[in-house]
Amino acid sequence: MKYCLASLFCFISFTLLFSQESISARLIDSTTQKPIPFATISYGKKSGVISNSDGNFQIHFKTKLSKFDSVFISCLGYKTKKFPALNFTNQVILLSQKSIELDEVLVSNKNYSVDDIIKKTYENLGNNYDFEYNRSRLFYRESYFNHIIKNSIKVKESTIPEFNQHFIDSIMSIMPKESDDYTEILADLYTKTYPEESKKLDIIKASHLYDKKKEVSFNGLEKRFNDIFKKHIKRDSYFKIKSGIFGTKEAIDSSFFDSADAEKQKEKEKTDAFIEEQKKKEQQRKKNFLKHRKNTISNLERSSFVFEDSHLNFLEKPKKYMFELLDYIFLNGEFVYKISFQPKRNADYKGLLYINTDDFAIIRVDYENVKSLRNFKLLGISYQEELHRGTLIYAKNDVDTYTLKYAESETGNNFGIKRPLKIIEKNKNVKGRRKQNELSTDLHFTISNSTKKELVVFESKTINKTVYDVFEEKPNVTPTYLSAYDPVFWEGYNVIEPNQAIKDFKSID
Repeated sequence: MKYCLASLFCFISFTLLFSQESISARLIDSTTQKPIPFATISYGKKSGVISNSDGNFQIHFKTKLSKFDSVFISCLGYKTKKFPALNFTNQVILLSQKSIELDEVLVSNKNYSVDDIIKKTYENLGNNYDFEYNRSRLFYRESYFNHIIKNSIKVKESTIPEFNQHFIDSIMSIMPKESDDYTEILADLYTKTYPEESKKLDIIKASHLYDKKKEVSFNGLEKRFNDIFKKHIKRDSYFKIKSGIFGTKEAIDSSFFDSADAEKQKEKEKTDAFIEEQKKKEQQRKKNFLKHRKNTISNLERSSFVFEDSHLNFLEKPKKYMFELLDYIFLNGEFVYKISFQPKRNADYKGLLYINTDDFAIIRVDYENVKSLRNFKLLGISYQEELHRGTLIYAKNDVDTYTLKYAESETGNNFGIKRPLKIIEKNKNVKGRRKQNELSTDLHFTISNSTKKELVVFESKTINKTVYDVFEEKPNVTPTYLSAYDPVFWEGYNVIEPNQAIKDFKSID
């Protein structure tokens, strides 16, 4: 009997494991033949995935499919498509654009001006968006790209024979000129949107795809040079470091500045503080994986127009923008206004809004900066935030209010150093001159960084305070390191399909 029961249990487990099915395809515009990103592919009312930037998707089913099961594909401006999930073989799905007669829209709603629409959208924020306790199953991907545009160290004077121009050039040549880094997380997020409380993240699975040999960073560069210098200095030596008009004495616990000019000293402190800020950001990215990723996801969500402190302040401060009603679009049986916004005063962003004509909820916004967001230049140190664009998509949850369905953010910045650098080795315990060695150089570095963040929420469910309070995070969560893309890693899970760059990634041995 025990043997029969065990065999039956194994058979059932085996059947359930392999009854899970999946389908994948690419979405193409039937007219333009271009891929369709951000389309919703759903199975049931609330579960589904989003097509990636190349129009690709894959959806997994936890139960065995029957001939009655269907999959729905919907996207702004396209006809909703339905097809049977069983025995699905299509590799490419063509979607046709949905045309709308203006009279159709005006019959279902009043002929509001664009200012009336924006005003009503702002007035209905509290009713339209979910501000209660919530648990969301989400997938998050962060893609980080680093490219050294310029790396030059010109040796002007050196008393150390090994530290000649040829040696410095050889060091520069082996330093990687570019690197990319991908982090992926499948998790449940417990949150109460307003008033803001600490979010809790339950990481189900996570991966970190990068090449350990190609890490380029503030600390990485600093460590490489420190290791070289430590091989050549004498015991009890210290360095006198001069860069531009400033000098610094570096020992174990001491430092001073030669310049007595108070104003220049303030500028030096400001520059040092900026560099330390960049270092801390990098350290946070590497330490305490769960806390850092939770903060990143939270910041991505809070960048939305729903919050007062958002950079997308077109609802809170409409006088800063010009709005234009461009068209009417059809989505999931609903009409939406398509409205553009442009800055007319000191605003940073332009974009498109898609607003439901019935309840005045913004169900999608595409935005992009129109000017540099940050420009720091002082004492040969420069930093520019040149790019910030993204998309936010909202959908109704189980209590018929809107929650975030998809978020994408892409940022780009440049960091530069162009200044002279002199390093003098001194030693007070050596007879004769304290000065032991000297290296005088000109530095010129320019580094370009870009980050793309993607967040898709598969299911969003309202919970009570008790469920939120009871859940406890797992400490010391770490991602699985991958040196190359592994298609098996996320097998059986609904995620955002990787783009071609991720699929092609492989560390060089």
